[in-house]
Amino acid sequence: MRWAAFSCLLVPVVLVVYGTSYGGAAVATLGLAAVTAACRVLLRQSEKTARAAVRVAAEEPLAHGHRGRHSRSGSGGHRGCHSSPGTSPHD
Repeated sequence: MRWAAFSCLLVPVVLVVYGTSYGGAAVATLGLAAVTAACRVLLRQSEKTARAAVRVAAEEPLAHGHRGRHSRSGSGGHRGCHSSPGTSPHD
């Protein structure tokens, strides 16, 4: 955020040096200050949300039914098969 404040001060100086009017430099300064303030608010809100999510995840107990990454639930090895064993869709 220090760089943002520095830029908000430096940009109008550079604009005036290169021939922009004082009014134009003032408008640019106000615009940069508004964008900087909005970004700062959004960044703080994002950090607060991330901290809250980490806190909730740390307090949440693990699910009891979870058996691992590659475990299979159910009785068959073919999870997509919905027909009964004796018949096929072509019968």
